[in-house]
Amino acid sequence: MKVKIYKQDGTATKKSATLDEKVFGVEPNDHAIWLDVRRIQANGRQGTHKAKERNEVAGSTRKLYRQKGTGNARAGSAKSPIRKSGGTIFGPKPRNYGIKVNRKTQHVARRSALAYKAQDKAIHVVENFAMDAPSTSTLKSMIDGMELTGKSVLLLTGSHDSNMYYSGRNVPKMTVRNAADCSTLDIMKAQVVVMQEAAVENLVSQLGDSNG
Repeated sequence: MKVKIYKQDGTATKKSATLDEKVFGVEPNDHAIWLDVRRIQANGRQGTHKAKERNEVAGSTRKLYRQKGTGNARAGSAKSPIRKSGGTIFGPKPRNYGIKVNRKTQHVARRSALAYKAQDKAIHVVENFAMDAPSTSTLKSMIDGMELTGKSVLLLTGSHDSNMYYSGRNVPKMTVRNAADCSTLDIMKAQVVVMQEAAVENLVSQLGDSNG
């Protein structure tokens, strides 16, 4: 599968890049995508919720009034769950929502997500470039030149580039990731994936082995 290679300013070059069929041409596995997205979202939950039970709320444990003769229902401590400001019955407690998915399944999921983008012709490749300083206008002009304005774009770099990351934060609907760190969720959320040539090589190196 071949796609055009664009310049940094968004104009097309006469060159083309070949997308490896082992990564971008596989039969998508929806279940693997679901498992990996579920893992990512579950691992992102803090799980710090907490409600106080009757032994933790402030208040006296003294019996409110005598057992009989008042005409009221019998009552014990003011901490009783049925009373205002009392404790909570079976309230939430801190917990870990993390889910484990084996690495092979994670790789299958990412290959499947990339294959879906390739099928939709939503993968664009740009020449390798680096930024000496953050420049939002540079990335904005690239997106405008590729006619992707208004779409959610995932820009994958060949290596960690802080200036690229800081520049992309101010471009509406753009997310910048190192290709080695992008997740299945990142790919699925984006309408278009824009990759540097080095990013394509990294993804093929990382995901090209069908056994891993």
